[in-house]
Amino acid sequence: MKSDPVNNALSTATIRRKDEHLDLCLHADVQGLDAGTGLDRYRFRHNALPELDFASIDTSARFLGRALKTPFLVSSMTGGTPRAGDINRRLATVAQARGWAMGLGSLRAAIENPEAATSFRVRKLAPDIPLIANIGAVQLNYGFNAEKCSQAIDIAEADGLVLHLNSLQEAIQTGGNTDFSGLLRQIEKVCRSLNVPVGVKEVGWGIDGETARLLSDAGVRFIDVAGAGGTSWSQVEKLRATDPVKKAAAEAFSQWGLPTAECIREVRSELPGMLLIGSGGIGNGLQAAKALALGANLAGFGRGLLEAAHDSEETLGRVFEQAELELRLAMFGIGAANIRELGETKRLVKNE
Repeated sequence: MKSDPVNNALSTATIRRKDEHLDLCLHADVQGLDAGTGLDRYRFRHNALPELDFASIDTSARFLGRALKTPFLVSSMTGGTPRAGDINRRLATVAQARGWAMGLGSLRAAIENPEAATSFRVRKLAPDIPLIANIGAVQLNYGFNAEKCSQAIDIAEADGLVLHLNSLQEAIQTGGNTDFSGLLRQIEKVCRSLNVPVGVKEVGWGIDGETARLLSDAGVRFIDVAGAGGTSWSQVEKLRATDPVKKAAAEAFSQWGLPTAECIREVRSELPGMLLIGSGGIGNGLQAAKALALGANLAGFGRGLLEAAHDSEETLGRVFEQAELELRLAMFGIGAANIRELGETKRLVKNE
């Protein structure tokens, strides 16, 4: 029997860390802000006479030059181990069938250990949807450059690259990469060098308007706010930490971050023309509809998909279908015939 090349290529420590992340996100309480995403502070005012045929509601959109049936994104989550590869393949298969975009987990493992690339190669399963390769932005200060970013794009056969920002996670993680100095200039170099759109995302603490402006000026083409209210990576790393001081410090940051709704509003106000993804704690189609009404072009789903993706394509397909139905119901409830009208609606109001 042949040995698994991914297991051979990756260090035991790396495999353990990635699988620990999966286990904690699947089974542990790693929720962020008690106050949530901020989306529950808004409600849609019901339109009793929508003047629409429900069957004619159009949820189609475009992203990175490709058509979507629904403006939803599978947020970047995992890759680099055999189990992560199985999850990615299920996500890609269902995303292709349902017409969602998909982000991949960090391809750093595939760059450093080429045999690990198998877990990220899902293009054959998803030939038509937008795929986003992903690298930690801080890696640009640790030997990664535009050439390696281009290699990540080629491995994933991706339509774009997203650089993720995870400063607090790296600071809490044992052996994390914590030199974020001069990173904006490094991001700009990558943006100017690659021939695909480059975006930037947070991992769950949010991007504010001021930071978004700096990123836009550096050449970033899309921003995923990845706000607080969903997974808190300080809580994930707290559960992994063996150092009691780091555990205690991580707990102090359990309520850290900018709520998703606040991020979407700030970035949209600062950058009216920026391609904007609203993610961070979005778990259903109604929340996604609010994110789109606040100004996002796409809504991203992360940990809420993970359990179903770990189970089966059939289970995952039902989760996708339910989110799509919830979006359409919200649009019907306010009389929005398409995504443009949802984005322009005046029927999203703050709770009193």
